[in-house]
Amino acid sequence: MRRRRLLWQLFPSYLLISAAVLAVAGWQAARSLRTFYYEALAEDLRSRVRLAEALWGDRLAEGAEVESLQAACRELGRATGTRLTLVTASGRVLADSEDDPARMDNHGGRPEILEAATEGLGQATRFSTTVGARMFYVAARVGPEGAPRGYVRAGLPVAEVEASLRRLFGGIAFGAAAAVVLVGGLSWLLARRLTQPLREIQAGARRLAGGDFQSKLTIAAPLELADLAETMNRMAGQLEERLAAIEGQRREAAAVLGSMAEGVIAVDRRQRVLTINGAAAELFGVAGVEAEGRALQEVVLNAELQDFARRIIAGEAPIEGEIVLRAPETRTLQVHGTALQGAGGDRLGAVMVLNDVTRLRRLESLRREFVANVSHELKTPITSIQGFVETLLDGALDQPAEARRFMEIIARQAGRLAAIIEDLLNLSRIEQDEERRQIVLNRAPLAPVVVAAVQGCQDQAAAKGVKLSWTCPPDLTGRINAPLLEQALVNLIDNALKYTGSGRAVEVQAHAGPSEHALVVSDEGCGITAEHLPQLFERFYRVDPARSRSLGGTGLGLAIVKHIVAAHGGRVSVVSAPGLGSRFTIHLPAEGPGPGRELA
Repeated sequence: MRRRRLLWQLFPSYLLISAAVLAVAGWQAARSLRTFYYEALAEDLRSRVRLAEALWGDRLAEGAEVESLQAACRELGRATGTRLTLVTASGRVLADSEDDPARMDNHGGRPEILEAATEGLGQATRFSTTVGARMFYVAARVGPEGAPRGYVRAGLPVAEVEASLRRLFGGIAFGAAAAVVLVGGLSWLLARRLTQPLREIQAGARRLAGGDFQSKLTIAAPLELADLAETMNRMAGQLEERLAAIEGQRREAAAVLGSMAEGVIAVDRRQRVLTINGAAAELFGVAGVEAEGRALQEVVLNAELQDFARRIIAGEAPIEGEIVLRAPETRTLQVHGTALQGAGGDRLGAVMVLNDVTRLRRLESLRREFVANVSHELKTPITSIQGFVETLLDGALDQPAEARRFMEIIARQAGRLAAIIEDLLNLSRIEQDEERRQIVLNRAPLAPVVVAAVQGCQDQAAAKGVKLSWTCPPDLTGRINAPLLEQALVNLIDNALKYTGSGRAVEVQAHAGPSEHALVVSDEGCGITAEHLPQLFERFYRVDPARSRSLGGTGLGLAIVKHIVAAHGGRVSVVSAPGLGSRFTIHLPAEGPGPGRELA
């Protein structure tokens, strides 16, 4: 249905009501006026009849002088504009102002004559055959009832009467039309006056809907609309306060969600994303704004999470579990889900909190492997010591040569056990200091560190017949912890010497670069296959376990190197191939460590 403006509802209504009232009033006025006009006309004709009666009443007889009456009747009829007729008691016409009495019929049966005979006066409106028109007649009896001398009749054409009435009605119609126009104008003004405040209220409501709460409505009258405007002003103030509170709560919730390390996803009953915070968006490699409103299946290509959301929506109690994401990278997520309920308690969807436990699970795995490796590494020398001690106790002490050999083996195993424990303590101390940011770095030259490390391994190199050399620019400096960096170099040189045969060389070089400096330890040893390189710096990892143990290695040297270099904000790399030797490189930042590293 087409809606119309209030103005076009009020104005036509006012105009129609006004026109209807004026039409009814005009019709009633015309009806009353017609009645009054005919009554006045009848009274006027009665006056004329009485005048004619007074003039000729005593001459109404059968033997009256017709010529004189006819002439007088014509003269008076022309003077008054009335048809006058004189009729005898028998109904014969003596005189008529419009026609020859001799040619006229007997009028004793005319309605007005019959009524006058009994009532004294009679009137009728009928068609006259004499004049060929409708006439309005009034007749009066002359003489007493029962013995009248005759009748005097006066008449006027109805057409003339109606013409007069039409002129009168035309004036009334014109006045009514003018009144309708006037009333229409007043109705228009009144409708405009009533709708103008409503339009202002409408405009204010639109501003309010658009978020403009500062514009106030000022309407003085009428009282009801003024009260309505004041109510809307109060409502605008309350809405502004509530929206400000809601916006504040929304920002607080957004700040809380945005600052959470855990991912949060809220979905509706159809698994369409309602809210996703930054941590969750980063986990799934999507943009949060783009994800909202889309199906969960489109945002997260993981059937486990989709099934998890379905079970939350279908179930009653919160549920927990773990899922594995394969893209954009493999992650283990701990998921806690609960139903999302509305204010009325109805279920709207589900909320899932995602905690990335990939690092925790990896650390747990590393811990288990570390415990297993430590147990294995410690068990070997302890078992050996225990076995030889039991052998000695069983009687080998009485054989000096055997006892000495067993004691030497026990001493070597005890030394190996002490070396493992020492390396474990060193590694633990380095990790703790690195986590607590307690490793102090100073700007210092690198040459003294290289010289000290090489000198510390010179005797070992000479014993194996390996040539150990070094080169380092004297002006090369960096932010370092000299004892730790020396230990890392010693571990690399020691590792190179163990796997380099007699007559070959181990070289230590230092190079300056625009962004990082490099300390390179290269050897001419047996080399390492590519499959072992990614795990080479893990704890207790050995390329050849039997040979490594025989050479006295603990399996922790390269792990210590990795942590020392990481404490300097750098990294360590290796390039090696079987038969071509190995090249270990320590990369140190030229400008020192990153943010948060303690510097001296």
